[in-house]
Amino acid sequence: MASGTLQPDNVAGIFKAYDVRGTVPDQLDDELARRIGAAFVAVTEADTVVVGHDMRPSSPGMAGAFADGVMSMGADVVHIGLASTDQLYFASGHLGHAGAMFTASHNPAQYNGIKMCRAHAVPIGMESGLAEIRDLALAAPRPATAQGSITQHDVLNAYAAHLLALAPVTGRRLKVVVDAGNGMAGLTAPAVFERLGEQQVDLVPMYFELDGTFPHHEANPIEPANLVDLQKRVLAEDADIGLAFDGDADRCFVVDERGEAVSPSTLTGLIAARELARVPGSAVIHNLITSRAVPEIVTELGGTPVRTRVGHSYIKATMAETDAVFGGEHSGHFYFRDFWRADSGMLAALHTLAALAEISTPLSTLLDRYARYPSSGEINSTVADQQAVIEELAQAYRDRPGIEMDRLDGLTVTHDDWWFNVRASNTEPLLRLNAEGRDAATMTDIRDRVLAVIRRDA
Repeated sequence: MASGTLQPDNVAGIFKAYDVRGTVPDQLDDELARRIGAAFVAVTEADTVVVGHDMRPSSPGMAGAFADGVMSMGADVVHIGLASTDQLYFASGHLGHAGAMFTASHNPAQYNGIKMCRAHAVPIGMESGLAEIRDLALAAPRPATAQGSITQHDVLNAYAAHLLALAPVTGRRLKVVVDAGNGMAGLTAPAVFERLGEQQVDLVPMYFELDGTFPHHEANPIEPANLVDLQKRVLAEDADIGLAFDGDADRCFVVDERGEAVSPSTLTGLIAARELARVPGSAVIHNLITSRAVPEIVTELGGTPVRTRVGHSYIKATMAETDAVFGGEHSGHFYFRDFWRADSGMLAALHTLAALAEISTPLSTLLDRYARYPSSGEINSTVADQQAVIEELAQAYRDRPGIEMDRLDGLTVTHDDWWFNVRASNTEPLLRLNAEGRDAATMTDIRDRVLAVIRRDA
């Protein structure tokens, strides 16, 4: 047991808004995982829990310890072994059981974590059970008299078949470069693409070896530096498209045939159009940092755009309330009603491939109609007092003509020609800025003006 791991402050610090995440073994270890497993059953009253894990060296041991905790409370475990996070969500939905996935997603190698859900992939966040799980883990729940059992269950083939049933790819043959980043897409991509067959896809694999030390680059494709290898390979192979997945493969980023990174907002517009063609008049979720092109496109296509906070628990809850067919985030998370409202990077990739295979033009041309406004991307700045800077910005823009403000998540300031959002990180002394303008000059101007305020005392 790592010294001090079970101190209240240590335990509280690794429970985030909608998952558990910390460094191993000083913040998170097998004993704490065991206690969390027991607390999970006590809070959710689950009689069976599906458990999966990624390729990090600490993941199998922690998943096993969590399973021990589950069984100590009299519940059974279905262990699916190595899996992507969306594969765990599939298992939860397909089998109808609560679930726990051991992964730290895109974080560096020294981290690990747990993403938990109720049966049918219903999310658990701080406001929907995670706080209670935290408190019970610290108190050590009393074991049940009867011990649960554990069974092994491989769901990989069923997962691949389900995704391809939701987004079948037919039409012209595509050359596809996939950068798995040594993460779980190295397992799921072959299973999916083998079902498509060589007559449909010429697959060029990159970094498919499962290696939780991430020897080539961090498995975090939202950072431009981690896309460089993929961009070069797409050009070298004269490929139609490049796909980059994060460590647990629940997020997907796309590179077009020119080697240019595609904004997740642009993909949100494309997939929204496909889903609205299939289910006309539906609601589509977009978070408040997504391009304003997305609600425009959804409205133009007869759908109802619904704006929400950043974060998967908020998006999934809003999808349930509105029966939305689809939702997209700026961070590369894409949510599907027919995938238990869960996010799947692979399903988003298949939608993109399906749209591209149906036409003869390149990806950049296909996406032109969905990419309407230049954006800054997310810019992080270290700021000691984030709230003071947010209030300074609110004061600076409050009385300007044509301005609207809201506090749904941080501060969003909107003008006809531009908008920006500033919000504080939950875990670090960072302010996150996203800005967009009607043209590049407008975007650059508002971005730089806001950054000047943010970084004045940084």
